[in-house]
Amino acid sequence: MVLAGGAARRMGGRDKPAVPVGGQPMRDRVLTAVAAADTRVVVGPAGPTPAGVRSTREDPPGGGPVAALAAGLALLDPATTVVAVLAADLPLLTRHAVDDLLHHLEAPSAVAARRDGHGSEVSANRHARGGPPEAPKPVDGACYVDAAGRRQSLCGVWRVPALRAALDRLAAERDGNLAGASLRALLAGLAVVEVRWLGDGPPPWFDCDTDNDVRRAEEWLR
Repeated sequence: MVLAGGAARRMGGRDKPAVPVGGQPMRDRVLTAVAAADTRVVVGPAGPTPAGVRSTREDPPGGGPVAALAAGLALLDPATTVVAVLAADLPLLTRHAVDDLLHHLEAPSAVAARRDGHGSEVSANRHARGGPPEAPKPVDGACYVDAAGRRQSLCGVWRVPALRAALDRLAAERDGNLAGASLRALLAGLAVVEVRWLGDGPPPWFDCDTDNDVRRAEEWLR
């Protein structure tokens, strides 16, 4: 699922996902990184997409990433259990980086963290707190973190049932209105593996919010 509905105010409001990097629109570069997916969905304004890619729009248009996520989930096949949720402005994302996230999601892990709506870690497994180790439990998602430990939530993979439950919870808290809701509030309480990029090359979560970011990404790709 590629979220492409941002306003791009720092780039003059133009169609940022269509801005080329390395000769290809950023949105298409992200879609290429998940070419092996059973279903690919773009959420954002209408525009050209590669063959076979489903498209939709958040309700209301411009309603933010949580509203976009809800719209995208509605287009997934009912049997889908795992989804990559990706910003459309990640031109350095690769299939290898996505595979790394999937590995962390599926592998037994003792480092899953839960954060509250303010970003503070509120619980971890007993072994991490010094008690007896617990049996590994499935985690709800895996996403990259930058060098400062900030989660890059729009560069992650997530279990669909956990996302649906989180959306239901947040909608109930907001009287059914998801417009303007924050991703931090949506993901609060989910068990997430925070993955640091250890591969060669630039970080896959690097997003292009300005023209300078685009130029920097172009330099990395040379």
